[in-house]
Amino acid sequence: MTTAKTDEVVKESPAPATPSDQRERDRMRRRLARRRGGGWWPYLFLAPWFVGLFGLTIYPMLDSLYLSFTNFDLLTPAQWVGTDNYERMFTEDPVFWDSVHATLVYVVVSVPLKLALALGVAMLLNRDLKGIGLYRAAFYLPSLLGGAVAIAIVWRQVFGGDGLFNDFLGWFGIKGQDWISSPDTALYTLVLLAVWQFGTPMVIFLAGLKQLPKDVYEAAAIDGASPVTRFFRITLPLLTPIVFFNVVLQIIDAFKTFTPAFVISNGSGGPLNSTMLYSLYLYKKGFTDLQMGYASALAWVLFLVIAGFTAVNFIASRYWVHYDD
Repeated sequence: MTTAKTDEVVKESPAPATPSDQRERDRMRRRLARRRGGGWWPYLFLAPWFVGLFGLTIYPMLDSLYLSFTNFDLLTPAQWVGTDNYERMFTEDPVFWDSVHATLVYVVVSVPLKLALALGVAMLLNRDLKGIGLYRAAFYLPSLLGGAVAIAIVWRQVFGGDGLFNDFLGWFGIKGQDWISSPDTALYTLVLLAVWQFGTPMVIFLAGLKQLPKDVYEAAAIDGASPVTRFFRITLPLLTPIVFFNVVLQIIDAFKTFTPAFVISNGSGGPLNSTMLYSLYLYKKGFTDLQMGYASALAWVLFLVIAGFTAVNFIASRYWVHYDD
């Protein structure tokens, strides 16, 4: 009986802590204390991002939304006018509709051509050839230079009356014209400049092509599928997520195009508003005519249009974009 009680006491009594156990407990207590005391450190490191988000994005957007309902000329205090700017835009401003027409033509024509050229060149460069890296860099170079003011000035000289393009046509006995000064062709010189900057979507397509499974192509080749069949039945369906990504990015970028239209038309949007892209018209209203309230309303309409196009793209992607599940 005495022996059993002694065994229960031995089982219930905690084992005495060794020096190593005590050091481990002290180390855990210090670690927990550091965690409790360092709860605000992550927010401190994120503070610059929060300052940038609210100071450079959220606040300017809200201020722009307020100004879109005012008559503000940068020199006198803003005066509340309600929805007058929006009503004027849609009912009394013919230049607004000219800019909408030019921008839609620019987006609808330039984006498909640019993506088709980018995909074609990417497929040509998706080979293991000697010096292929040099070729890829050469084709990407226009994207680095295409948005520069200097290139836009060169573009204006190329398509001028005495430009290189007319010299090229002269070799075939074709008499050219001043493509920049004609309202029928001026906008399409901007389209060509946009298509020429196909390097960025080309690199994205090239990265996507590198990820396609080679065994599928080998099986299709054994079955006798032609290169055209392999492209439409294998390459294009597997590449639809990359195509969708490029479509969304290029549409947003096309809607925001400003520098080429400003430089080629000398800031006028001419001839006859044929190159008056929406961003250029917005800039003229804000910084040339000092109608900041009206320019803010234009900016918000552009924002809503881009958001609408993006939303439609995402909805439509359910029917033609294929993901590997």
